[in-house]
Amino acid sequence: MGAVGGLLTALGNPALGPFTFLFTFLFGVLVDAFLFIFRIAASREGVNRNRLIVAMALSTMLIAIISYSSFSMFPQFSGAGAGLFVQRSPMLDALVLFMGPATGIVAGYAAAYLWNKYLRFILV
Repeated sequence: MGAVGGLLTALGNPALGPFTFLFTFLFGVLVDAFLFIFRIAASREGVNRNRLIVAMALSTMLIAIISYSSFSMFPQFSGAGAGLFVQRSPMLDALVLFMGPATGIVAGYAAAYLWNKYLRFILV
């Protein structure tokens, strides 16, 4: 799923395509890994909302830190040079550390709500 999302997103901006694909694919791997680690299984009874929220929060926090670090702390690895470099600042560090888990919490709650309310009845 992460590979397909990364490929489709990379088509929107070919110059950043490799990074977009890499980070989206890595995000999919992180989500799958945390779903496995926290033993979150979709069933007819529903999913454990709290575990799903924690798994998504950790996944988004890690991908936020990894992608931010790759462009701010290690600009020599960002490929195209100064155009991709982000000047590191304490405010931007705090924003990344706050918004990564915050968006994961919202996403985890929304996914658990939708699954428990509507999607658990769909036969696959």
